[in-house]
Amino acid sequence: MGYTKDQLLARLQELRIEFSKYEHPVVLTVEAQAKHVGNVGASLSKNLFLKDKKQRFYIVSALADTKVDLKVLSQRLGLGKGGLRMAPEEALGEILQVPLGCVTPFALVNESARHVSLLLDQGFKSQQGCLFHPLSNDTSISLNTLSLDKFLKSIGRDPSYVDLEANPKVGKDQPPDLAALVPSDSIVLPEFAEGAPPSEHSNENHAATDVKLKAVKAKAVKTPAVAEKVKDRSSTGVLPSISFTDAGQFVEEILDKTSAILLSEIRDDTVRQHGEQLGAVVSDTLRKRLSSELKNLAIMFKNTAYTEGFHAGTRHQPKRP
Repeated sequence: MGYTKDQLLARLQELRIEFSKYEHPVVLTVEAQAKHVGNVGASLSKNLFLKDKKQRFYIVSALADTKVDLKVLSQRLGLGKGGLRMAPEEALGEILQVPLGCVTPFALVNESARHVSLLLDQGFKSQQGCLFHPLSNDTSISLNTLSLDKFLKSIGRDPSYVDLEANPKVGKDQPPDLAALVPSDSIVLPEFAEGAPPSEHSNENHAATDVKLKAVKAKAVKTPAVAEKVKDRSSTGVLPSISFTDAGQFVEEILDKTSAILLSEIRDDTVRQHGEQLGAVVSDTLRKRLSSELKNLAIMFKNTAYTEGFHAGTRHQPKRP
């Protein structure tokens, strides 16, 4: 569970960091935010959550009118022209632990974001105050760079201010000037399939999950024998019956394990406890309980397929003349 807005603000107060707080309706863009806090005497910021091809993540925080060319920035990081792209929406929740529209340097307070690199616009330093969301886009806080730096250092971060509009040459004799800011560790999101389109409407996704869960619950009531069978097959945490040479059976085993967890989580007490949030709760449980196991299964399936292919190749070597 990541920090909440109130927990973050309390931490800033504990650190004796001065800031001004402005509450407003939920906003998803800088333009919408400007309608509510554009006249408070602080500069608006835009915050980009990016990833490279090696699953390393970055927050780029800049003044609203700073031009950030991702191709140029990618080259300056030593990633080539097309090495940076927008991170998928799923990564917001998994890594930064914030919803859409809430990217902020303050998300680095969460342990899950410890390997995310932060690039700050050097233009912030010339501003009296800069506006950021404190993990929630229904509020903005204004503070200067001295206060921001104090927060970052309190979580073990050394602030890095960069001229984001610079376009220095990168070549054999001119190494990338920002290469030192590339994270040393990648972050793997096992539940996110690379290449799948990011979801655009998280609320709709939760609603769809709720509908599916209700259907599963109804089915479980009608066919308890089937439910018990599924639970028995998956209760040991391993899949002794699986044949890693049979893709169909491999998929069936995964579905059985998923069904077993769903059925174990949807009970009268959990329905009463979580109500409309049950879909999100069960979805989170599924991810936590299945993530590492499915990765292991996929690796075993891949290795088996490789081994089978190797043996087939050695048995059918073409005769040499």
